[in-house]
Amino acid sequence: MPYRQTENVTRRLAARRDAIVVAAGDVAAEGGMAAVQIAPVAIRAGIAAGTVYRYFPAKTDLIAALVATLCARELAALEDAAKAAPGPLSALAAAITSFAARALASRRLAFALIAEPVEPEIDAARAPYRQALVDEFGKFIRNAQAGGRLPDQDVALAAAALVGALVEGLIGPLAPAAPDEPAKTRMRVQALALFALRGLGVVDARARGLVVQAVLPTTDK
Repeated sequence: MPYRQTENVTRRLAARRDAIVVAAGDVAAEGGMAAVQIAPVAIRAGIAAGTVYRYFPAKTDLIAALVATLCARELAALEDAAKAAPGPLSALAAAITSFAARALASRRLAFALIAEPVEPEIDAARAPYRQALVDEFGKFIRNAQAGGRLPDQDVALAAAALVGALVEGLIGPLAPAAPDEPAKTRMRVQALALFALRGLGVVDARARGLVVQAVLPTTDK
């Protein structure tokens, strides 16, 4: 009879894989994507490098798994923020605020996931995250537009421009240094959210009200 893994073995293997991905995230948060190498990840996970290779035969495989895990986490955070809002336009504002606050809270990791200069194959592994962000914000923009809360516009273009503006304003090479006080962080997040909503066609007074109402999330980063 062919060997069949027991449920306990399957769970143990899945847990070890998850631990490796968590270790990779910790390494990326400290040293960027360039630091995500098999040996330091193995050390962080407390296992042999050969064990990492059994799960991830190449660095690109490990980074793809890391990106997928973090992408799911960030999209869930955007969804949670939007669901807590009372309407489609406030949901968009809440999602923008959530993304900005989380990126500032873990700026090095956000930079590694989106903008850090890397080899072409690593950038290809990161690309799904950027596209997922554009698609998610596009959904929020489309909902607000369908509800008559935003002017007619090219949603795909608007979503891409929104993500680009947030990335450059938060973690790009020309972005100001991260605030060192909670009050300053809140002001930075609100300023970027206000800018984004204006760009999407929300009149200033209403945009200000939406931004003030948005609650900065706590983050698990």
